[in-house]
Formats: sequence, C-alpha cells, structure tokens
Amino acid sequence: MRKNGFMVTCLCFSLSVLAQQKTQKQTQEFTANNKKITVYTTADNTKLRLTPTDNLSFTASKQPVETEISVFVQPSKQFQTFMGIGGAITDASAEIFAKLSKEKQTEFLNAYYDTQKGIGYSLLRTTIQSSDFSSGSYSYIEEGDKDLKTFSIDHDRKYRIPLIKEAIKTAGGKIVTYATPWSPNAFMKSNKNVLKGGTLLPEFYQPWANFYVKFIKEYEKEGIPIWGTSVQNEPMATQTWESCLYTAEEERDFLKKYLGPTLKKEGLGNVKIIAWDHNRDLMVQRANVIYSDPEASKYVWGIGFHWYETWTGAPALFENVARVNEAYPDKKLMFTEGCVERFDDTKYQFWPNAERYGTNMINDFNNGTVGWTDWNILLDERGGPNHVGNFCFASIHADTNTGQLIYTPSYYYIGHFSKFIRPNAKRISTSVSRKYLESTSFLNSDGKMATVVLNNTDNEITYNLIVATQKTVVKIPAHAIQTLVY
Repeated sequence: MRKNGFMVTCLCFSLSVLAQQKTQKQTQEFTANNKKITVYTTADNTKLRLTPTDNLSFTASKQPVETEISVFVQPSKQFQTFMGIGGAITDASAEIFAKLSKEKQTEFLNAYYDTQKGIGYSLLRTTIQSSDFSSGSYSYIEEGDKDLKTFSIDHDRKYRIPLIKEAIKTAGGKIVTYATPWSPNAFMKSNKNVLKGGTLLPEFYQPWANFYVKFIKEYEKEGIPIWGTSVQNEPMATQTWESCLYTAEEERDFLKKYLGPTLKKEGLGNVKIIAWDHNRDLMVQRANVIYSDPEASKYVWGIGFHWYETWTGAPALFENVARVNEAYPDKKLMFTEGCVERFDDTKYQFWPNAERYGTNMINDFNNGTVGWTDWNILLDERGGPNHVGNFCFASIHADTNTGQLIYTPSYYYIGHFSKFIRPNAKRISTSVSRKYLESTSFLNSDGKMATVVLNNTDNEITYNLIVATQKTVVKIPAHAIQTLVY
C-alpha cells in the first residue's frame, strides 16, 4: 500500500511539474522578435482620433540610460484575465436613443458595439427600477405589494429593453450584462421614500431578495441573460435621487442570509454577486467585513467600485484597489461606474475629461481590475434626462434639436482600450521610467499584444518601448493616448 501510495504521489508530482512547465511555456511564448507595430493615436489640438499614425519594427535592445524615457513590457509576467469594457444602458440613454433617426441609431450602435466600425464594447450595466437617469421614479410593482404579485417590467419594454437587444445584436449576439438597484420600494424603507437614502427594513429583506429573482427571470424571458447583479448602488450615499444605505455589516448579512441563498434556491446560483458598488475610499473596509465572513464571502464574485471619491477635492485612491487585490486575490474587481459630473455644454471637447478616463483605466487595470464600465452611454444636449437635475457628461451626446451625435474625447480614450484589448486577454507586466507617461499592456488570446501609453503633459515625448529584449522608439504628442499593437 505504501508503495502504491508512493507511486501515486510521484505521479501527482510529475503531473504538477508538467502543468507548471506548460504554464511557463505559455507565458514565455510571446516574443517581440520580428514583430511589426501599428501605432494608433488620439491627440489634443489635432484631428487624430484612434488614427493609425505609425508602423514600426523592433530591434535588439541595449541598456537604456536614465536620460531616456522608457516603457518596459515583460511578457512572461501575466496577471488577471480581462473581462471587457462597456457602459450603462439607463432609461435616459434609451429614451434619447429612441429620438434618433434610424440612420443615427445605426451609427450609434456601431460606434459602441461593433468591433470593426466602433470600439467593441463587451460589458453592459443596467438598472433595476429607476435611477436618477430616468425621466421619473417608477417601480415594477404596486406600492405595498410585498408578495410581488403585480411585478411587471412593462416600463422597460418601451425604451430600455429594445436598446439592450440592439446592443447585444450589434456586439455579435453576446454581451456580459449586469444589473444594479438604486432603491427598494418606498414601503420597504425606513424613510418611506425611494429618494434620499433610508434603509431597507429587516422585515422586507426576503421580499427584496425575491425582487432580484423576478427581475433576472423576466429579463431572461426577453432574451437578455443577466450575468450578475450588485447588491446596491452606492450604499453609503444619501442622494437626492433613488438611494438606500447599507453598512458593511448590513450588506454582509443581507448577502449571506437572503440574496445569496435566494438566488441559489431559485436556480440562479450562477448569477454573480458584486458587493460594494461605491467609491474607492471605503472599498477596503467593505471587503474586509464581507470577505472575513465565509458564509457571506462564498456568495460574492467580487467588489465593484466607482471613481467619485474625488468629490472631497482629494486625489483618486487607486492604491485601495491594489490593497483589495493583494488581500483577496481569489476575488474579482470591477469598475462599475464613472462619469464626468456637472454637465456644461461648452466642454464637450474638454480634453482633461478624457485624460481622467485614461488615467483611471490604466491605474485600475494595473491594480487588478478585470472589467471597466462607463456610466450612461448616451445623454442629450442638457446632460440628461435626469429627474432630479443631476446632469452629467456621457462619452457620446445627442443634440435632440438637430438629431446629431456629439463624440467627446472620452469616447476615443475608452476606445484605445476596448477596441484593442479583448475579452480573455491577460494583463502583462508594464512599467514606465518617468511619471510623464502612464502605461498598461494586455496580451490578447489571438497572440496580439496591446500596449496603451498615456501622455498628460504639455510636451511631445519620445520614448523607448522595450519588450523583453526588443526595442522600438516612439513619439507621442502632447496630451495624447496611443495604443501600440504588435
């Protein structure tokens, strides 16, 4: 018996070694030797918008010196698997889309969801019931119906569901879709109002968990599979619009006692649950509380986060994304919402808005994020509709007076990632020798590497791209973003 056990142990060890060798071989397969590089550029004060600007070749690299600026890519060091990039189809987006001509609707859909004609969105967030980006508050049930007998998504069938279906179709028939509630019904809450915060009353924890099930099943009947749901949009913010507060402990308990078990019981255990769904400032504390409880943690796919912690005037807390990633490497990270606040129609082409996207995306990906979701995909010439006046920017606006689409620089900056980094890509170790540049790289499953380089300075910069032992020299204009595909 001991001999057989020894043989089994040896066999397992051998298989383990072979698996490790295979993995090492796969990570070392990519080489820049003899590769051609296509450079795509978007730059301020130019007409360059995702424009091919250069074709380069690699040569053998020598030791760079300190006076040179370099971007270093090490293909053998791989990290998280990329899920995708996308935006939110809100009621506001769907209502404005419906006002466009058929020609402009096709242009819009292609711009976001077609991988060749547009930027190839592969993620989609939507709302459960109304948010501030709806023409008004509404519910899927009659007020007081705790048994959900009146549940109906007829409201969504007018604008939102048709747009989601068109997006899925344009994306090739599949798009990862997840849904988020902004507030339970007024009768379920402590303040008896869907607006202005309040909390979910304990006696309605189960009916509210049942509500998610109803939503998911009704959307699936419409041919819209729901990949995941978050527990609550911004659970620490008392907003003038639809909102609901959960402490970390309250979210943990709702997750482990109601939402998780209810989804599993109803045959929806495959639906991913995203916790937090709020800013980076408190995400570590929320992760600590929820993940420290095994019963809650087992139901949670990962932490969702937003970028609005800068409302205090303090800089973005990218390091908190890294802290969660290093503490809980078996859990995922998803950027679930970001937009430029305080709409101003004189700033459609305001370049720092786009640079905010570039910096956030590079830092979030480099800190372990697997997916990144913009907020509204479309708003009107007022930054709405929004029933509480919280008007914001979208990456594309529609002027409903002229019927024209307005592409902001943010659209192109997002496209430098979403068009060239595709689902199932692996993030690759990338660093810069000077803070003048920011960079990230992903190796796509087709063997193509995409390195994104961002220059937020006032100067054109010449830099080395050094990929393992190979090098090329690139120029990036002032206030520009480049994607190098090789």
